[in-house]
Amino acid sequence: MRLLLDTHVLLWWVTDDRKLPRPCAAWIEDRANDIAISPVSAYEIRFKALKGLLPHGEAAIEAIGRVAEQAGFVSLPLTWAHALAAGALPLPHRDPFDRLLAGQAIVDGYTLLAADAAFDTLGAPRVWS
Repeated sequence: MRLLLDTHVLLWWVTDDRKLPRPCAAWIEDRANDIAISPVSAYEIRFKALKGLLPHGEAAIEAIGRVAEQAGFVSLPLTWAHALAAGALPLPHRDPFDRLLAGQAIVDGYTLLAADAAFDTLGAPRVWS
């Protein structure tokens, strides 16, 4: 399975948060799966930390980088094609972070691992358990 982790899923996995269902954690940990993360998540975490919405965001950024590398996650580049795809996605979902992640998933053939059903309106495949 080719999974692109939503920012919340990435944070929950790195911090071993109980909000991440065990089957989802198992998919992430299964080395047979191709797990990808996006620089969009780094931007989202840092931006929300700056706004005071994510108190431990700066520490999370460093931990995510280390853990993702150790786990062998693919770090997707953010390309012009991703941005164009994200910009063409349907409204009303306006969250720019979600739109960019969905654009990457669509262009690169990944399924989003995300709890947020709002992704479903964007046309990117999504799984959750």
